[in-house]
Amino acid sequence: MSLSRSLIDVRPLRTSPVFRRLLIGRTVSVLGGFMTMVTVMYQVWDTTRSTAWTGAVGLAQALPLVVFGLFAGAWADRADRRRVYLTATVGQAVCSLALAAQGFTGRVPVAGVLSLVAAQSAFGALGAPAAGVFLPRLLPKEQVAAGLALQQVGGQAMMLLGPALAGVLLGWFGIGVCYLLDALSFGLSFYGAFGLPALPPEGEPSRPGLGGALDGLRFLTGHRVVRGALITDLAATVLSFPVSLFPLVNDERFGGDPRTLGLFLSALAVGGVAATALSGSLTRLGRPGPVMLCASAAWGVALVLFGLATSAWAGLALLVVAGAADATAVVARSTIVQTRTPDALLGRVTAAEQIVGQAGPSLGNVRGGLLAGWTSGATALVTGGVLCVLAVAGVATTTPGLRGGDAPAAEPAGP
Repeated sequence: MSLSRSLIDVRPLRTSPVFRRLLIGRTVSVLGGFMTMVTVMYQVWDTTRSTAWTGAVGLAQALPLVVFGLFAGAWADRADRRRVYLTATVGQAVCSLALAAQGFTGRVPVAGVLSLVAAQSAFGALGAPAAGVFLPRLLPKEQVAAGLALQQVGGQAMMLLGPALAGVLLGWFGIGVCYLLDALSFGLSFYGAFGLPALPPEGEPSRPGLGGALDGLRFLTGHRVVRGALITDLAATVLSFPVSLFPLVNDERFGGDPRTLGLFLSALAVGGVAATALSGSLTRLGRPGPVMLCASAAWGVALVLFGLATSAWAGLALLVVAGAADATAVVARSTIVQTRTPDALLGRVTAAEQIVGQAGPSLGNVRGGLLAGWTSGATALVTGGVLCVLAVAGVATTTPGLRGGDAPAAEPAGP
């Protein structure tokens, strides 16, 4: 296999100027989002010195997505997705400007800061389902996976750069400037989407309110391949997400060195960037189901071995492997969702995918922390990884369409 075919497939950048603008805007906006995440955590901790309040930051970010996600998806499935996305982008930018204003004045209590974070997250929950239809409408079906991989590698790179850049800018200029830069980043995101054509749903528009959301859930429960993809992702994260265990494992195995702890998260991101940069052969393969199952199983195996590792370097190498497997599974999962879901339902299914992606790691961190408190960090890692592999095997056994590879976009519903 030639090196050029192993490298990330850049055909979408050449064939679609609209996608190219969208990708640039999205990547810059993701950078601003990571900067704001670090800045909010810093501001809340500096103000309160309370881990309860810093924990509430994650709650403020996650709750709006879980509560409003499916309803936002139903709205996106009965409106012009371009207009919905632009509205959400403006709302997020206004929230960032409000955060910047309070950052410069310092007169807003912590509860007010968290309210602005929650409002920004709510606008994000609105925009994400609308954005979920862009790639299938802008790119040929065989390039959708490549487009998702390009988005993923940009996001992983910003995950590495954003927190580090935020730390430098916080030291130089303070919190107000960091929030302001995030607000400006939404300008590029708005510009990237402004050139889109009108994107109304193809097919019957969603029913308003709860009825439309329930229609989306009925599709998810009936479509075996999409359902299997989301269950695989949820099982892998709920059963084995490791981040909450890193401080304990670092103390148990690696002497509590803060430099090692800092490298754990970086190793996951490095693996994700490397895997996505070398994803060309997998995205061209056109078999996202088997790719997702194998990658999810590899994630579990890597975490089992990380839990058993006694060498810091071996542990970091295994986390790089885990990060690579996770990034590969995410691209494959999104490819399944976006190519197997009818356009009229894609906003709602994308919203469900976003909820799974947000809730799974959060629940996984809780599971890991509780189990480690009863046993040890290594035990929580090893058992979680084993359960992940067993869950993936169970999904593969019961979902032949997922392990078989390609499937029709409108699979007949079934139990």
